[in-house]
Amino acid sequence: MPAQHMTLLRPDDWHLHVRDGDVLTDIVPETSKAFHRAVIMPNLVPPVTQVEAAASYRERIMQAVPAEHSFQPMMALYLTQTTTAEQIREAAKTPFVIGFKLYPAGATTNSAAGVTDVTSMAEVFETMAELGVPLLVHGEVTEPEVDIFDREKVFIDRYLVDIVDQHPGLKVVLEHITTADAAQFVTEARAGVAATITPQHLLMNRNDLLVGGVRPHNFCLPVLKRRTHQEALQTAAISGNSRFFLGTDSAPHAQANKENACGCAGCYSAPAAIELYAEFFTRMNALDKLENFASRFGAEFYGLPVNTNTITLAREEWRVPEQVVVAGQTFVPYWAGELLQWKLSV
Repeated sequence: MPAQHMTLLRPDDWHLHVRDGDVLTDIVPETSKAFHRAVIMPNLVPPVTQVEAAASYRERIMQAVPAEHSFQPMMALYLTQTTTAEQIREAAKTPFVIGFKLYPAGATTNSAAGVTDVTSMAEVFETMAELGVPLLVHGEVTEPEVDIFDREKVFIDRYLVDIVDQHPGLKVVLEHITTADAAQFVTEARAGVAATITPQHLLMNRNDLLVGGVRPHNFCLPVLKRRTHQEALQTAAISGNSRFFLGTDSAPHAQANKENACGCAGCYSAPAAIELYAEFFTRMNALDKLENFASRFGAEFYGLPVNTNTITLAREEWRVPEQVVVAGQTFVPYWAGELLQWKLSV
């Protein structure tokens, strides 16, 4: 008889959006119930570019954490074309700042203030390498003539290979990878290069976005790719390779903003995040690999202690809600209406 309970070292989410204001208050508890740490993305309006702004944002997050939850937000700062060496030095001295996030301008939600010329950032990257500040990368080019399904590979070939080669001391995380090309690049790269993988890119491919009509709640950026790419990510996630670890990229948008003529990109996976990963590892007959992927590899990459407390999942079939209410608005969570085999015990 299969085990009816599974205990894991408490996991961390190395890529998360919690928004701000009233929405933040309802969003944060969904993550803090399962995860001890999370890397908080800085693409607010205005973006979080300074340590002082990150400290204020972090305080707002901490105020939303329920008293019974143990949760530590790790703040990423938003890299811009005008980021200075002094800003990097200040970040390096700030324990709760985990790195800088590179958004190519226009690549995703609230990225207009991002980097417009990656090739001119060499001095910034060198300073980050010298001070041990990691670079977190949204790896897509944005030129309209480049097919949206090719933008990750083009970014790797055009920019990331050189960044990694020219700055051998720089820690680099290629976020939310979506292609076999990205998985291969990370696998074969020098030490200090890693990647996060989302639940949606493990559980779905572009058929789940486009077949039978456009499904806006499965739309994210980078966009879901063909099945062969999904299979490459699946292989990487269950490989036991410590370069690959959990990052949900949970990105909440209200239903009205997803279901319109220009729907927002992002999957709101936080309400069932660890259960979604457990679903995937169960389907792959690789539950023995889940704890390292979710609870060890990310912490080890960032040089942080592995959590010692635990969570327990019960083998209990349950259905993800069709809708949830966040700050008085209706949101549709990722996997809405679908069954999962594991449920977090609280």
